[in-house]
Amino acid sequence: MRDHRDAKAMAKTLREALADKDLPLSHSEALEIVARQFGLANWNILSAKIEEPTRESEIVFEQAIPIVRIFDVAKAHEFYLEFLGFTVDWEHRYGDNFPLYTQISRGGLRLHLSEHAGDATPGGNMVVYMKGIRAFHKELSAKNYRYMKPGLEDEGGRLEVEVTDPFNNHIRFMELKG
Repeated sequence: MRDHRDAKAMAKTLREALADKDLPLSHSEALEIVARQFGLANWNILSAKIEEPTRESEIVFEQAIPIVRIFDVAKAHEFYLEFLGFTVDWEHRYGDNFPLYTQISRGGLRLHLSEHAGDATPGGNMVVYMKGIRAFHKELSAKNYRYMKPGLEDEGGRLEVEVTDPFNNHIRFMELKG
């Protein structure tokens, strides 16, 4: 259903409908009529209302980034970078011989890996919705990772590839069936 934010499209539709009946109407006249339909005195008032942020637009959620607990950077790199195909975006340590906190990504998926004891609990679970799961499964199978041979499971309404990292964190990659 249209609301005041669709006023210009409504004015265009009105002009086109009237033009089909040989009743010409200027764009500004159409905008004035639409403003009155919303109970406002003129287009200038409606235009200002369109620019106001709505309550809904005040809250915007962006991507959630899971923090995954790791204990061994070499093992984490072997699993996440070499096997799953992520790349390192950045790494941070507070100093020499301090725990690692890093961001890795692949496509639109970002994960934070942390050696810090309080950041996450080992053995966590996450679900990642994706497209192209068959190709992803084929890619993982071709790598012949010695610690994991994930299958491609048909769970009715979705396809699923589940992996477990060396720290017992589980990731279920899922593609919903069309």
